[in-house]
Amino acid sequence: KMAADTPVDILQKVLENEILQSTKVVEEHLDAEIQKLDQMDEDELERLKQRRLEALKKSQQQKQEWLSKGHGEYREIPSERDFFQEVKESKNVVCHFYRDTTFRCQIMDKHLTVLAKKHIETKFLKLNAEKSPFLCERLRIKVIPTLALIRDGKTQDYIVGFTDLGNTDDFTTETLEWRLGCADVINYSGNLMEPPFQTQKKYGTSFTKLDKKTIRGKIYDSDSDDD
Repeated sequence: KMAADTPVDILQKVLENEILQSTKVVEEHLDAEIQKLDQMDEDELERLKQRRLEALKKSQQQKQEWLSKGHGEYREIPSERDFFQEVKESKNVVCHFYRDTTFRCQIMDKHLTVLAKKHIETKFLKLNAEKSPFLCERLRIKVIPTLALIRDGKTQDYIVGFTDLGNTDDFTTETLEWRLGCADVINYSGNLMEPPFQTQKKYGTSFTKLDKKTIRGKIYDSDSDDD
């Protein structure tokens, strides 16, 4: 007489059966996919191939078009007049209003150089604020550095100083990328609900606003202590 199965044996048999069933489902799914491909005639396969090639070609053309309009590198534009032309021909533009004597502008330059290469869908420019008084007045730029974030020819948002970037000179390129993603001025693949600086314990999750002290008509550095 055979010994009765112990609970362990029963459990093992149940598990083996489960694994077999799962494998069967996967195999059936694969068979169905293979069959589908087998049943596709040559014309259908050719159409599928053509569609993929066209999509690839289109994305290459788009890339070339962006590059021909000066995307892919972080550039300085010489005058206010150039600003309007540059903005008119690109859907997404980030323009850094800077001043030579402002240390924080150099920090911004470093990050923008990296992002311009990574996000060729967006045009990255810089403009000397002291040489563009009309634009600074029109865009109400009072603090340097300021990034004007432009979509479809309209200024949608500003990054003023480093307030939105964790309020530190040591913010990462990822933090600036996240902030540009929030403004929808680049194609951002990360999670907008999680600012990168909040994961850096050093800075904590709360930060204070930089004091923006401005006098009518005068532009201040975001790191200046003028009253």
